[in-house]
Amino acid sequence: MKTLDRKLLRDLGQLRGQTVAIALVLVAGIATLVMSLTAYRALYDTREQFYGEYRFAEVFARAERAPWPLLDDVRRLPGVQAAEGRVVAGVNLEVEGFDDAVNGLVVSLPDARQAGLNGLFLREGRLPDPLRANEVVVGEAFAQAHQLLPGDRIAAVLNGRRQVLHIAGIGLSPEFVYQIRPGDAFPDYLRYGVIWMQREPLAAALDLDGAFNDLVLTLERGAVEADVIDQLDAMLAPYGSLGAHGRELQTSHRFLDEELTQLQVMVRLFSAVFLGVAAFLLNIVIGRLVHTQREQIAVLKAFGYTRTEVGRHYAALVGLMVLAGLPPGILVGAWLGNGMAKMYADFFRFPYLDWSLHPAVLGLAGAFALTVALLGTVTGLYRAFSLTPAEGMRPEAPPAFGRGLFERAGLFRLLDPAGRMVLRTLARRPLRTSLTVLGIGLACGILVMSRFQEDAINRMIEVQLGFAQRDDLAVTFVQPRTAAAALELAGLPGVAAVEPFRQAPIVLRHGHRSHRLALLGLQANGDLKRLLGPSLAPLPLPADGLVLTDHLAGMLGLSPGDEVQVEFLDGRLETMDLPVRALSHEYLGVGAYLELGAMQRLRGEQSSISGAWLRLDEPADRAGVVQALRERPGVASASDRSAMIEGFRSTMAQVIVIFTLVATLMAAAIAIGVVYNSARISLSERSRELASLRVLGYTRAEVRSLMWGELFTLAGLALLPGFALGVALCALLVKGFESELYRIPLVVSSAGLGSAGLVVLAATAGSALLMRRRLDELDLIAVLKTKD
Repeated sequence: MKTLDRKLLRDLGQLRGQTVAIALVLVAGIATLVMSLTAYRALYDTREQFYGEYRFAEVFARAERAPWPLLDDVRRLPGVQAAEGRVVAGVNLEVEGFDDAVNGLVVSLPDARQAGLNGLFLREGRLPDPLRANEVVVGEAFAQAHQLLPGDRIAAVLNGRRQVLHIAGIGLSPEFVYQIRPGDAFPDYLRYGVIWMQREPLAAALDLDGAFNDLVLTLERGAVEADVIDQLDAMLAPYGSLGAHGRELQTSHRFLDEELTQLQVMVRLFSAVFLGVAAFLLNIVIGRLVHTQREQIAVLKAFGYTRTEVGRHYAALVGLMVLAGLPPGILVGAWLGNGMAKMYADFFRFPYLDWSLHPAVLGLAGAFALTVALLGTVTGLYRAFSLTPAEGMRPEAPPAFGRGLFERAGLFRLLDPAGRMVLRTLARRPLRTSLTVLGIGLACGILVMSRFQEDAINRMIEVQLGFAQRDDLAVTFVQPRTAAAALELAGLPGVAAVEPFRQAPIVLRHGHRSHRLALLGLQANGDLKRLLGPSLAPLPLPADGLVLTDHLAGMLGLSPGDEVQVEFLDGRLETMDLPVRALSHEYLGVGAYLELGAMQRLRGEQSSISGAWLRLDEPADRAGVVQALRERPGVASASDRSAMIEGFRSTMAQVIVIFTLVATLMAAAIAIGVVYNSARISLSERSRELASLRVLGYTRAEVRSLMWGELFTLAGLALLPGFALGVALCALLVKGFESELYRIPLVVSSAGLGSAGLVVLAATAGSALLMRRRLDELDLIAVLKTKD
């Protein structure tokens, strides 16, 4: 074995504690990278496979009533590969033993003449028998929420007529991977479900014999989607078209695509953070190691070892340190990634999961480790490479002493001798102290970021469903009705207040930008649905002109005072220019609002409303009001705000808890690695000084108090910059997660800051305990031997 190889093994043995600490940081970084990448690839590959196997449509269109022969014309459009006409309708459901209002969507199954788009994956049971009109397939999420099985029955109110439906099977569809009621912010599987039944009985129940009201298409390779949509809109215009759109506006696909985008953001942000911390930590360790081994490097070069051989030796040392964290990081990341992917597959209702540890992920993990090694050691290796024998054998010049700021201010009088020694040691090397504080502060910042998601989501719910939305029930009608319907709702026993609203699908256009959404007409001075300003104070609704959410205004390049073109997609296809009067602040979705009376006048309607928000006298009145709404065939849905919050919390609780736990463990590993390395390096640099103090009569406890005081002082100094770094990282996360579907508020709670600080202090205490044995066992004679 070569001399340098023996020295390499000896150095690794002496630095085993620091090697483990560095490996912990690398394990955290690599595991986070592998976890996020494998979860993303699994979600993306599973989606693409599911979409392909079950022929998920690419273009969607709705109409009031289109004749069946029109399908032949649609199929002949240039670029259309396959087209399928369907019957789709909202439905009120009744589940035995469940008293709340339950709504759903009923979708017709393709027959032999159809293309079989948006196919069904049967989890249990079978498809409905064509000879049995009342058999259906129920969506898995709804079936599991109510523990329904093939052979069970549910009741449905279709077009005012109550029917008993027999469940033939439990299924999944690529069209409803994310099953959510239109207009809701979060899924509620107990109160909203999707069912599929034969087209003929469904069309007969809805008076749509020989017609369809929903159309799905797939396109030929190379077809221009916008051109197909324009032709399709023109063809369906005489039949009450609501405008065709691509997958990007299909609700389930939008939510799933947004989740994939967030995973990409998480990969980039967390990987960059862990990469930077690991590289920073290695830089400190190798830089100080080279500094403490100046004489050994000089001796090696004096005995004929070249600069390249010495540099290669320290590069091998770094490589082994990094390699120690690579395999466990990959294994932990793969385990966590598989678990996260399974959680997402359950959340998004995929029938299977296509997860694998792809070679590209392994290559990226290796590149991550290599980049850490290169970035973290380039300075230290350069010193080892360039150090001359004469310079290395010359004793290092002692640091200059002088009265510092604290001494000149007289603050040292407040400290005992041990406290003065600690502060003088830190002030004597300001650069080294600053770097150590920065390293511990980065660990603290990552801990702050790990608690951020839970606090932010709680804030979103508080603002959106507490300040802005204040109703108990939201009622939507099957068709727009007169204002008398609101008076009828107000007369129900237990209803304290009613606020009607009018909703209409529109396209907003400003220059080359456009966006499709629903325009909401609100009652002036309403209290159940309030618009919020930037400071979350209620925003008055102007008598005319639009109020847009600030995110939507940014997407369209609009400001208050600008005019925007509004194209209505229902009823008369009207287009008009309206001014933007104000901007509202919301965290969920985007919206356009208009005063209810102004909207009715623009549409030429006397008092048309689409639904109403209800406030109840007492929570005990809820069951009676819900039952009364269920008995009204004109009511399409009744959404319960408290149930929506409860459903969201139960759905997201597992995701948030697991993410917070994993992120906290990773951040804690970094905190331990940074603090322990700082302590060990400080001990190795000051061993001679501490031994001198022991010889002069200081006890073991007094020497320990000096080192522990220095360590806790560094940790205390790092808390404030660590909190600031944490807030900055949270701001980056907020910016990366910003989307049309939701925006995360920048909320950092005192509990989050406190827990981050406690973990850093706990890591400091643990490092201090690990140092105790080394401090107590200092070899005074060996340490004090003259080296020059």
